[in-house]
Amino acid sequence: MSRPARDAATFHVGIDIGGTKCAVVLGECTADQVRVARRLVIPTERGGDPLAMLARLEDAARCELDEAGLAPRDVGRVGICCGGPLSESDGLVLGPPNLPGWGRVPVVEHFERALGIHTRLGNDANAGALAEWWWGAGRGTSTMAFLTFGTGLGAGLIIDGRLHRGAHGLAGEVGHVRVAVDGPVAYGKAGSWEGYSSGHGLRLLAIERIRQEWAANRTVAFCADQVALETLDAVVLARAARAGDALARSIFATSGRHLGQGIAVLADVIDPEVVVVGGIYGRCLDLLEAETRAAFEAEMQGAAARSCQILPAGLKEAIGDYSALAVALAV
Repeated sequence: MSRPARDAATFHVGIDIGGTKCAVVLGECTADQVRVARRLVIPTERGGDPLAMLARLEDAARCELDEAGLAPRDVGRVGICCGGPLSESDGLVLGPPNLPGWGRVPVVEHFERALGIHTRLGNDANAGALAEWWWGAGRGTSTMAFLTFGTGLGAGLIIDGRLHRGAHGLAGEVGHVRVAVDGPVAYGKAGSWEGYSSGHGLRLLAIERIRQEWAANRTVAFCADQVALETLDAVVLARAARAGDALARSIFATSGRHLGQGIAVLADVIDPEVVVVGGIYGRCLDLLEAETRAAFEAEMQGAAARSCQILPAGLKEAIGDYSALAVALAV
């Protein structure tokens, strides 16, 4: 899987299924570029009926086609990207942690039956790697890694000009990797990389630190007085950190430090020209970049550290849209 497919169809549909929101996009494709012609965002119903959610996404796709004056026969493929675990060959979503209740959901079968359009399913990290390699910050490289840094943490790996899937399609599940002896629990594992470098991880870090502060009878102004723990997220933490809150800033520093250490391990294994980090990293570059780079350089050996760039996603907030279209276009 080294280049986007070339075919007669100009338009493809992309569906990005996330734990917080889903997006349905219509992409207009040329020889080397994809333009998002239309886009509709739908909040994800956490804990709701996944088939009802698929029906809403189907309605959104039909609406987008109608508004563009297109029929399903005018569309080449539907590409769906979603966090794992998945069975891409069977077209099934297999219960991702961020989508409770989505066990063995036949997403490909649903859209092929409903729309009559050939449909493909892809892991969001792999799809993000393709999108950034073809159109974003990894364009022109031969070996690169893409890290999602969204609600969760996953990696897509481009090695010697091809997407690397692994023997069982599970390559890049770096969120499982333990980067500390102890720490926030993600994937049922204390000290996992996702427990430090993801939206979920930032929240866990904050709650752990807040409880430590409360236990010591100290004031945590940005949470204790203003925000309930159940509404605490990366947006709240970033706002507090930028306002000068020391605790919030230390949480981002911890996250960035572990991000850099994890990237160093990844760099030692695959020797990439660039590591592209999406999601929260790009939105909070001012809070994460310095610690990430410092930790990376401390772990790497001289020339090796200088040879690998760490960059925010070039596609920025549109990465999910282009990732879904990359699934549709992938050879």
